[in-house]
Formats: sequence, C-alpha cells, structure tokens
Amino acid sequence: MQPTRLFTALSVLIFSLSAQAAEVSVAVAANFTAPMNAIVAEFAKDTGHIAKPAFGATGKFYAQIKNGAPFQMFLSADDETPAKLVQEGLAVADSRFTYAIGTLVLWSAQPGYVDAKGEVLKKGQFNKIALANPKLAPYGKAAVEVLTGMGLAGNLTPKFVLGENIAQTWQFASTGNAELGFVALAQVMKDGKIASGSGWIVPGKLHSPIRQDAVILTAGRGNAAAEALMKYLKGDRAKAIIKAYGYDL
Repeated sequence: MQPTRLFTALSVLIFSLSAQAAEVSVAVAANFTAPMNAIVAEFAKDTGHIAKPAFGATGKFYAQIKNGAPFQMFLSADDETPAKLVQEGLAVADSRFTYAIGTLVLWSAQPGYVDAKGEVLKKGQFNKIALANPKLAPYGKAAVEVLTGMGLAGNLTPKFVLGENIAQTWQFASTGNAELGFVALAQVMKDGKIASGSGWIVPGKLHSPIRQDAVILTAGRGNAAAEALMKYLKGDRAKAIIKAYGYDL
C-alpha cells in the first residue's frame, strides 16, 4: 500500500474509533476504590471507552444524585439505594444488578493485635474503634450489626470513631488514630491475604449481606460507555478482579 493510502486508512480508523468512544461519569462506593481503578484501566484498553469514577459514601452520593449531580452510573455499597433511585425515577430499572458482595474485616495496623476470632473486641483493651457512619455507609451498618449481635454495642459505642466513608475509616485505623477498625476486606487484601497488620474476617452470618448493586442513572440512559461498562462488570475479566480483592459474586 502506498504511504498516502496507508496514512488515509489509518486516519479513517483512528477517527472511527474516536467517534465510537464515549465517556461515563461513575459514582462509586469508597470500599470499591482499588478494584474499580483496576477495572477502569482494563475497560479502557478493551473497549476504548472512558469511565471516570468518583469515590465516596453511598448515602452522600444518594443525596447528590437527588440534587442533580451529573453522574451517569452508580456503583453502590448496598442494594437498597439503587432500588430507591429506581423507584424515584432517577435510575433505569432494568439496568440494576449485583456486581459484588462485600466482606467486612476487623483490622488493626498492628501485627498480632487482632486475633482470628475477634476476641479482642470482648477484652475491650483499646481506646478507639473506627467504623464508617452507619447512617451513610452499609459497611458501618454491618459493623454495628456485628457488635450488637455480640452484645458489645452498648459498651463500645463511646469508643467509636466514625468515618464519613469506608476510605476515611481505613485512614483512622491505618494511622493509629484508632487501634481497630471495621473496614472492607478489599482495602487490606493483597494476593489473597491480608497484606499488613492483623485482622479478623467477619463471618457473613453475623450481619446482613453487603450486596452491592450497580445501576445506570437516568442521566446515563443511552450512553454507550455506561452500557458497555455494565456489560463489562458482568464479564470474566472484571469478575476476576473483583474476586481478587476479596469480594464474593
């Protein structure tokens, strides 16, 4: 092929790909930060579409979406909030699905501090325990359910340090501002195990399932990138990433 024709063909191909590429603004629960960043990178390579995530507390995102925040897709930390958005006409009903089931872990930055059964909670020999605000974050709500079921909520409430979201909760625990913290396993897991400090992976039977749903918001209806990302989250590559961070499917 002559150089001029080759250049023309490449130009047409590049223009075609750029014309097909789209962007989607995604509100993402803070617990899903690490896997979402990995998924976004692979999604761009595989599809050419761009996903722009913002991370935060599910409750705050709900309020922002109600007030017209320009998100087109929402990956929640629960299943109740996306369902509520569908009922209120702010999300596309048939787009909602469970992309992950979260795992709660009691974690300390100190090696050997947390035992394998969480008995450290009963001893109460600590000053502060961090958890996400249960009014805003499902992981915080699950943590309260665990402590209530163990009969410890009343005694430990004065020691609570509430994070605005699970990311801030992890910061409290990781910096030592709280000796303990209920965080998402995904935040402290690497290569299939807790990467540092010590932790107790809380049995799922001790709290309501942390079923995390994704939904396309009405602002994203018809957005090619939003539809592609929804499909991608259900695919094998995304599922492998999600599992690698300690989530169930």
